[in-house]
This record gives sequence, structure tokens and C-alpha cells, in this order.
Amino acid sequence: MTQAIPEGCHTLTPHLVVQDPVAAIEFYKKAFGATEHCRLEMPGTSSIMHAQLQIGDSKLMLAGEFPQCPSKSPLSFGGSPVTIHFYVQNVDEVFQTALDAGAQEIMPVQEMFWGDRYGKLKDPFGHEWSLATHVKDLTPEEMKKAAEECFKQPVG
Repeated sequence: MTQAIPEGCHTLTPHLVVQDPVAAIEFYKKAFGATEHCRLEMPGTSSIMHAQLQIGDSKLMLAGEFPQCPSKSPLSFGGSPVTIHFYVQNVDEVFQTALDAGAQEIMPVQEMFWGDRYGKLKDPFGHEWSLATHVKDLTPEEMKKAAEECFKQPVG
């Protein structure tokens, strides 16, 4: 019997559109240790209309831009309001690996009031990623107090 949710998939799966899917696949392999599961080219071309990668325990779907669909990347819009959150075992190491692979730092890795060691970056294809390692369990009350302390500080 066919399953409604394919084997190995979660109910939510990011599906990114990029201008250069071949380069994106290679970037995600170098930066995040992705493995490629499949690649489907547009018939009669070498344009990638769909690829599926595995990063950690999650799938990532990827497609090239197809303006006729319309399907555009963040670079075509001048940015993206979406951030993909990525929990890892060692945020400092993975963050540096992503920078070495060509990502740009948005926010350096630092201890955050909610109990994560956290930083943000932008990949070469315009997608924003937040990377984190959870380092401290907090009760809702402790998190509220920590947030209040954090926001007493001047911003900037």
C-alpha cells in the first residue's frame, strides 16, 4: 500500500528554488554534509527540475528557477523572508564549514537567552539558515527572565 507520507520524509520538508541547482547541490554537500538521493532533469535539457537531498535526518527538496511556472529563487526577489533552522551537534564547526564553503555570515554564533548556541548565515543562493546547538534546558519562567535581561541591553 502506498503511504501518504513517503518513507523517510517528515510532514514538513523545505523545497528551495535556486538559480544554479548543480552548484547548490555541491554547496549543501560541502557546507552541511548533504547526500544526494535523486536528480530529475527537465526532459530534453540538463536543467534540474527536482532534486532531493538528505541533511541529517531531514530531506531537502531543490529545484532550479522556472519563471514560466513561476518558480523563482530569492536572488530574483532580492532576498527571502524565510529562514531554515538547522540543529546540529557542533554549531561552531558546522557554521565555519558553511562559511568556508561560501556562505555569508549574517549573525555570528553566540549563546542565546533561550538556551541555544546560535548563528545565522546566507547561502550563495540567497537562502538564510539559522544554525544552533541546544546547550541549556530552560523552564518557560527562566526563558522569560533571560529574555527580559537580554532586551535590557541596547540593541546594536
